[in-house]
Order: sequence, then C-alpha cells, then structure tokens
Amino acid sequence: MSRQNLLPRTAPFGDGERASLDAVLGAASPTQRAWLAGFLAGLDAAGGQPAAVPAAPPKAAAPLTVIYASESGNSEALAGSVAKLARKQGFKPKVVDFSDLDISTLPKAGKLVAIAATWGEGEPPARAVRAYGELMGEGAPRLDGVEFAVLSLGDTSYAEFCAIGKALDARFEALGAKRAAERADLDLDFEKPAADWIKATLKALAPAEATDNVVAVDFARAGAGEDDEAEPSREPLVVEVVEHVNLNSSRSDKETIHLALAFEDGAPAYEPGDSLEIYPENDPQLVDEILKAAGLSDDEALRKALLAERDITTLSAATIERFVKATGHAEAQTLIDSGEAKAWIEGRHLIDLIQTYPAALTAEHLATITRPLPPRAYSIASSRKEVGDEVHLAIVAVRYETHGRARSGVASVHVADRIRDGAKLRVRLKPNRHFRLPQDPATDIIMVGPGTGVAPFRAFVQERRAIEAEGSKTGRSWLFFGDRHFTHDFLYQLEWQDALEDRSLTRIDVAFSRDQPEKVYVQDRITQHAAELVSWLDAGAHFYVCGDAKNMAKDVRAAVVKAYETTKNLSAADAEAQVAALERSHRYQQDVY
Repeated sequence: MSRQNLLPRTAPFGDGERASLDAVLGAASPTQRAWLAGFLAGLDAAGGQPAAVPAAPPKAAAPLTVIYASESGNSEALAGSVAKLARKQGFKPKVVDFSDLDISTLPKAGKLVAIAATWGEGEPPARAVRAYGELMGEGAPRLDGVEFAVLSLGDTSYAEFCAIGKALDARFEALGAKRAAERADLDLDFEKPAADWIKATLKALAPAEATDNVVAVDFARAGAGEDDEAEPSREPLVVEVVEHVNLNSSRSDKETIHLALAFEDGAPAYEPGDSLEIYPENDPQLVDEILKAAGLSDDEALRKALLAERDITTLSAATIERFVKATGHAEAQTLIDSGEAKAWIEGRHLIDLIQTYPAALTAEHLATITRPLPPRAYSIASSRKEVGDEVHLAIVAVRYETHGRARSGVASVHVADRIRDGAKLRVRLKPNRHFRLPQDPATDIIMVGPGTGVAPFRAFVQERRAIEAEGSKTGRSWLFFGDRHFTHDFLYQLEWQDALEDRSLTRIDVAFSRDQPEKVYVQDRITQHAAELVSWLDAGAHFYVCGDAKNMAKDVRAAVVKAYETTKNLSAADAEAQVAALERSHRYQQDVY
C-alpha cells in the first residue's frame, strides 16, 4: 500500500524534501502535528521573522500545579520529573514546595499533582508541617472543579506506610476535588514505578485531544535552561577509604567512625549540607543464618545476591504477606488474620520470621519476599574548599539487642566492622538544596547538631574558614553540640577548639547528658541562653538543626518557641508565629532523620 502524499507539488520544497516531510508527517500523531505547528509558528516569532498564520490559533498550555512534601529530596526530584515531562506534553507546570504553599491558591489550580513522603511514624516532612496542618484543618478551602492525583512515597518497614500521601488523597476528595488517577504508594525502590505513574497520570490529566489544535510552545522558557541544569549523576561511583578513625574514646559505649573517601576522578560538585549515599553489604554471618534456615546454604549465587543486593533485615506486614503467599504457611497466615502481626514485627527481622515459621524456600521465594537493598544517606562532614577531592562522613555504629538476638545497622556496622583504609565503597551524591548556608557569607548562623548531627556543621565551619581566607567577610557562628560524655564522646573536639581560635567558629555550647545526675540536652542549653539566641535571630541569623527527628528536632523547635515567648513576653501563639515565619523565610532549616 503506497503512502499518501500530504504536501502538494506546489509546496516550496524539492522532490526529496517533500518525500522526507511526507514520511515524517504521515507517521505523526495528531498531537505531534499540533505541537510541530505551534513550534514552527513560535520559532518564527521568536526570531523576528514573519510567521505564517496557522490554520487554528495556538492552544494555550494547560496549567498544572505540582506540589511536593519532601524530607530526603526524593519527592522534590519526582516533582521536577513531572514538570519536565508535563512541559513536553503541552502543560504549563508550576512546582511548589509545601513549605511555600499557600493553600488558598489550590481552588484555582485546575489540575493538581501532589507528591508526598511520609516521615517517621506517619508524620509529614518537617518543611511540610504548616501547610499540611492547614490543609487538614477546618479552614481548608473547597476544591470543587480541581482534578488531582497523588503519588505517595514511604518505607514498608514503618507501620504507617505512605500515611501522608493516603491522607492527602482522601482530603482532596473530601474537599470536592475529582481524582484523575489512582494514588500510587511506593516503597524505597520507587524510581521505575514512579516514572510509569507519572506518564499515566499526565495522560489522564491531559485535555481531550483535538486534531485541529495547535499546541503553544513556551519560547520564553526555551532558552532559560531550567530543565537542563546540570544534575548529579544517579549512577554510583567507586571511592577509596583513605581514613577510618573512631572518634570516641576506647571507654565510650559508642563508636563513631570518621570516614574520609577519595574520588579517583575528582569529587562530585557537592555543597555543605548535601549527603552521600553509601551502598552497603549485609552482615555475612546473618546471610549464612538465613540461608541455613531456608535450607539453601549451598546456593553461592543466592549468597552473593543476599550480601549486596537484597534487604534481609526489614520486616513489615507486607513482608509477612509475601511470605505467606510464597509458602502458604498456615501459622503465619493466622498471625496476619489475628491482627497481631504489627505487634509481633516490632524489634524483629526477616531471620526471626523464617526461623519462627519454617518453610521450604527457594531462591525465587527469597527474591520475592525481600526488597532491593537501598543505600543509606549520611550528611557530608567536609567542604571541598578545604579537603579537595575527598568527602568526609561521621557514622555512628548502630548496635542493639531485641528478643534475645544481637542486631546491627546494615550500613553503619558494615563501615565500622568490615571497612578499613584502602577498601572500596560504592557511593552516590544526594544534594539537599534546602539545607544550605546563607547566600551572603556575612550572615550569622546558629547550628544545633548533637551526636553525628554535627557532621554538616563541620562542613559549614570549613566552608566559612575558606571563604574568610579568600578575603570575604563572614558572619558569626554559634554551635550547640551534645552527646553522652565530655571525656569520651566530644566528636571533633580539637577541631572545634582550633575553630574558636581562628574565629571560624564564634561560640560553642555543649550538653553532655550523662555527666551529671540530671540529663542535659542541647534544647536545655538553648533555653539557658534564650535571650542571646533571640537577639541573634532578630539580627538576621539563620538557624539550622541536624539529627534525630523523633525527639530532638521537636524539642529544639519547642525550645526556640519558648525562647521567643519568654524573651519577648509573647503569647504561646505569637511565639509560634515567630518561628513559623523563620521557617517560611527559610531561616529555620532542618536536616533530620
């Protein structure tokens, strides 16, 4: 069957050119032809050339609002992916962080995509708390006429898996919005299913195609390069360990490893505040126990996979369900049916499940039951301006005992016990643009980092020292550090003393919780120095918190609110408003986990 010629012989092209154009246009979809028509018309207009009037006026790009609630940066990255693909498909996307969201604008959104992470035990990310609370509150606006879709990120090792995304999905519907696509609840291995969901969702949100439409192209953005900014590679890099030092004394009950990593081809372009992901390996002894319990001790290929590729510690309700589906184990099914699975899981790992409910397992079963082994992110404790092509980390070894079994953190104990100088590690940079030094180096900074939460502040101080050496004026810096014992657990103590001497650190206040009968924490030091802290903040200082999200970060924030209340004689509500204003202006930043 011959292809129909679309261009008449009178078209201003040679025979070969007409044939080529006929081949392209004949195979193009209506949407592709519409886009091309708008593109050519806009291209002529942008170049100052007279443009032929298209058969139909360009169709305005459909507005699309993409909101994201992110802690580790994954939701933010996916929001950027939505915007890029949406722009190519004729939408005009607007990406908004929950920290900047004014919920009164949502009724005018028209089409809305929300990407939300769940943090801790079913809580919103720290930067999303305000807007999330307003959206869930009685004063939230109606969303009649808005079409929406929700992508939810979580971790199945937590009981409240994807709780925030589920809550947003239900809330949008309750406020009158129409669901355009089903919510997706994704685990740590989210990248491929998220990409598939984004494609399907944009298709569902797209207006009905009309063959005579000409799609508008935003030429004002075409040269801006916003979507073409250099992004760090998502491919892991191999680094060499050049320094492995325990920062705690030999008498400490903690073990914090200072790890210096060298990049063969130069360190990636990281900034103070970024993190580095480590791809760990599982404990070989635990792998052997699992293989023995499963009756697969002779399977060397499976052993290699369990060492480096599969998560063999996480135990969740989903894990038990997959186990029952794979094995048909009646007693494990009873555990689920009784509603006791959630309580039984607490403090247990995969090995407990396999040993408690023995069953004939295959390599395929274990692949189905487990999930991919995710990398672990650690705050970078160095500045490139000072350490060159190295990255420094501070990693505390996690060891504990539950249900009569010794347990350990996968990555932290891999680093502490099985990594030494000269060893190789796979790593990947994880930028965090929401935890950055002020653009003006003359701005004062207040840093709160107990334990390994001090890591990014070592990078901050190194950066400020290097900037000062280059001839620029730097602001004051105040560090709050805490741990258990002054003598055994004062991480980087000599470096802080040197920094105080060279004035790259203005002040340090410490809290060692177990050096006196009553425990003292960093939030207590904030309360003790409330008036001075508020004075710094009133003078424009930026406030940073890094470390434990469950208790410390909340207690520190409460202490700052109380500092405003007592120092300025404010009501509790007005003091809360002061701190909320700091957060909205990005002067109160957190990197918590």
